[in-house]
Amino acid sequence: MALRNNAGGYFNHKLFWEIMNPNNKTEMSNDLSSAIDNSFGSFDNFCASFSNAAATRFGSGWAWLCVKDGKLEICSTSNQDNPLMPSIGCGGTPILGIDVWEHAYYLNYQNRRPDYVSAFFNVINWGVVSEKFIQAS
Repeated sequence: MALRNNAGGYFNHKLFWEIMNPNNKTEMSNDLSSAIDNSFGSFDNFCASFSNAAATRFGSGWAWLCVKDGKLEICSTSNQDNPLMPSIGCGGTPILGIDVWEHAYYLNYQNRRPDYVSAFFNVINWGVVSEKFIQAS
């Protein structure tokens, strides 16, 4: 279990830090934008679904945007689990993830996780997420 937690924690945080950059407002690729529209109907619907997955994760965990069988899916996992791990009920290759452990947001947002999730969209480097989408497709 320690290996699972440590490896999951490493992978999850590595992705988390790679996809954030408040100073780089790179646009998402047309391919990713089209995939979001095809999977969720619109970018606003994607944001609502992703935010809901993050806000409703009970306790500590993560919300994910994944590529699975060529399509985008949103899911969440507990603790340091991630979609690459078998038998967690959430599969695919993660291209975007948000840490919803309290340590990620408590100093700035206290118990207001939805505010933290909303602010997260302001620091996503969509260029990096687009590259991860291409790699996973």
